[in-house]
Amino acid sequence: MKWVECPRDSWQGLGGFIPTDEKVGYLLTLLEAGFQSLDLTSFVSPRWVPQHADAREVLAALPPPEGREYLAIIGNQRGLERAVQTPHLTTVGYPFSISETFQRKNLNMGLEESWPLLEQLIAQAQDRKFVVYLSMAFGNPYGDAWEPRLTAQFVQRMHQLDGLSGIVLADTYGVAPANTITETLRAVAIHGIGQSIGVHLHSRPENTLGKVQVALEAGVRWLEGALGGIGGCPFAGDELVGNLATEQVLPYLASQGLEVGVGLEQLPNLASEALLLRSRYA
Repeated sequence: MKWVECPRDSWQGLGGFIPTDEKVGYLLTLLEAGFQSLDLTSFVSPRWVPQHADAREVLAALPPPEGREYLAIIGNQRGLERAVQTPHLTTVGYPFSISETFQRKNLNMGLEESWPLLEQLIAQAQDRKFVVYLSMAFGNPYGDAWEPRLTAQFVQRMHQLDGLSGIVLADTYGVAPANTITETLRAVAIHGIGQSIGVHLHSRPENTLGKVQVALEAGVRWLEGALGGIGGCPFAGDELVGNLATEQVLPYLASQGLEVGVGLEQLPNLASEALLLRSRYA
């Protein structure tokens, strides 16, 4: 079972800048606790995401990955160029939306022109793994056409790209119920899920485990979330909708015989530390 812990997602919306040494200290705590995959920063314009202006410094301060995964998000070719010049980075993540409207809002580019750019970026990633985050995979708030079969079609096309390491289906909209997740994953499963398909969901706390359960039943063995459930979803219009809370999900996974290598007894303290960090820089 692969669990990706996402401090990048937790931090990027905070109003205050977390000092680099505090970021590094927190990330070292996660590594010491046994987390193997971290989505920890992004190489995008500091004008848009000032929280991660110190991406290079953060990565350089971490120990060599030695089999662990250090992932950073990019938004364009310049971001990729910066990323591949940074020590310790193992994996590049790139958001690619099913929604034409969101693709233009997020990356200032339509879908037709995005496909050839995606191929180019994958080819230029050098020895870094390349993961696509398929945004709006479970619907969108814009009225753009969507159905589970459309998500499956995007996945099928991406499976044909040489050099792509994985695809993460993201509930960017933040309100997909369990039945929509089931229907979407069922459509995607026609083309295979295996180890190369992950799911990044948002949820209210009371709905979290139901969503995790249907993902597991569909064969997903790659989930993502954040301690404290930090990282809200602006599209949901509900401040209780956030990332899947690590301290809620990992014990459930363990009860299903799925271990991720993190001691469960450490989770309450780690969640408290994550929430304290948020409170200082909200």
